[in-house]
Amino acid sequence: SHPPLCSPGIKCGGVLSAPSGNFSSPNFPGLYPYEMECTWLIVVAEGSSILLSFSHFELEYHDTCAYDYLQVYNGAAQDQGNLLGTFCGHSPPPPFSSAWHVMAVIFRSDRHVAKHGFAAAYRKGSREGWWWQSTRPSIFFHHPHHPCLLADACGGQLTGLSGEITSPRYPESYPNDAECRWSIGGAGSGPLTLVFADFQMEGGQGCGFDYVALFDGPTVTAPRLGRYCGSAHPPRTISSTPHLLIIFKSDFNIGGRGFKAHFYSAEECHEVFTTIKGNFSSPRYPNFYPNNLKCQWSIHLPPDYRIKVFFLDMELESRSSLTGGCDYDHLSAFDGGTENGAMLGRWCGRESLAPVMSHSNQLLLVLHTDRNTAKRGFSIAYMGVVVPMNVSCTRTDFHIQIPMQSLAQLERNRIYLGTPSCAARVVGRNFKIHTRFDTCSTESQRRNNTSVIVSTLYIDFSVGDQEDIHQYELQCEPKKKEASVTLIAGPDPSRLRQAENLVDAQQWEGEAMDAHEIKSQDTSDIVFISICILAGLLMVIAVVGLVLL
Repeated sequence: SHPPLCSPGIKCGGVLSAPSGNFSSPNFPGLYPYEMECTWLIVVAEGSSILLSFSHFELEYHDTCAYDYLQVYNGAAQDQGNLLGTFCGHSPPPPFSSAWHVMAVIFRSDRHVAKHGFAAAYRKGSREGWWWQSTRPSIFFHHPHHPCLLADACGGQLTGLSGEITSPRYPESYPNDAECRWSIGGAGSGPLTLVFADFQMEGGQGCGFDYVALFDGPTVTAPRLGRYCGSAHPPRTISSTPHLLIIFKSDFNIGGRGFKAHFYSAEECHEVFTTIKGNFSSPRYPNFYPNNLKCQWSIHLPPDYRIKVFFLDMELESRSSLTGGCDYDHLSAFDGGTENGAMLGRWCGRESLAPVMSHSNQLLLVLHTDRNTAKRGFSIAYMGVVVPMNVSCTRTDFHIQIPMQSLAQLERNRIYLGTPSCAARVVGRNFKIHTRFDTCSTESQRRNNTSVIVSTLYIDFSVGDQEDIHQYELQCEPKKKEASVTLIAGPDPSRLRQAENLVDAQQWEGEAMDAHEIKSQDTSDIVFISICILAGLLMVIAVVGLVLL
């Protein structure tokens, strides 16, 4: 064995709190022992980052690193959401820069096959930064007294769904004669969006001195999307491929603060749904979600629909112990297609949540995660409520009206009350059902000491052998002539459970029935009024007769 490039430590695990240092596997450069588990927790001054590099690496190889392995965490090792990678074999891990002042390294060996292990070096970074992972660092400045320590590094291969990048030493002035390349991609097949949160570099016509160049692909041979310098923020950039290359260059003099930018993938983390029902979950669910995410799920349905969201499972970072609010990782729902819409809720922690109903045909869900403490995430199902459904009743009849636009692909016999023989009829642009209480399997019940009339409305969406029948319970209180409708069986009821009060007929606007139709149909009211008039006349006749006698 050859001696390591840097003087190794001999301690298996521990807390490393010096501004810089080295550590290595037990017995390095000799063979490491069997059945070892070592944890190094690197802690530097708050507000700083940690730069970590490996000068030697040789562990037992396995295609999934199931035997001997080394893991690097951006924070405490207990937080699976901060795992930066698991490594084995002969290829050293890339250099890392932590997102905050804590980093953990875990080494484990099994009871068979030992190798020479690893040697690593770390140092405190000048400022807090976002982690990056690289197969080749683009720029190194070696410390004259510690040749193993990485003084400044930038660029790399970024494969996450989202993340942030900064120029070297940001927000302090970037170094001269630097060249950094960030190749983003590999997490999915969707386009990438890049947004600059801060930008201040040396200017100049044509950006010939210091600049940032963007390419629509993994290499410089891809189409160039822009070249920027000065102090104006570059515009939001969206790639047409799943890859984006960012190149930063500085010349020999005159610098600036540099830049900070964040990127995100449209796949998994940013989705748009237009189907009547569906489900989605946080990235990597049920495993821990990544840190530093902003994900959006937008549901857009036809104009006559409302959207009901069911929280099948949710575990996010807990509420703040100081404020009691969801200040860290949280999920928010907005009515409409943007975050400017009314907020319907903001959730965190581990909660059992009631379903949420939109007030329009669009709903936006946004997941924010911060730089530490990840959890399992969430699983959500949604369905479009097939309304506006105008349901009313008299003392003797049910009246149901559904705009045909809401059920555009259904024939009228797919919509019926109680039995298929009580199917809807087409009147103008609406499906209508008008039936008396003594027909269509309607029955009288007593609920909460009140007499009500109950029936079931069926809407059959079945296709081929796949049965999909929605059932709504219609209820009428004849004395008050008040009707309501409740979904009692909908799409995939085992996942959605049983949703209550999906549709309150009084909430939704619908075309009003013609006044003469309601008047002619409300026979009970006519009879009731006639009896009252007749009784009044008889009473008058009786009084007059008594007076004459």
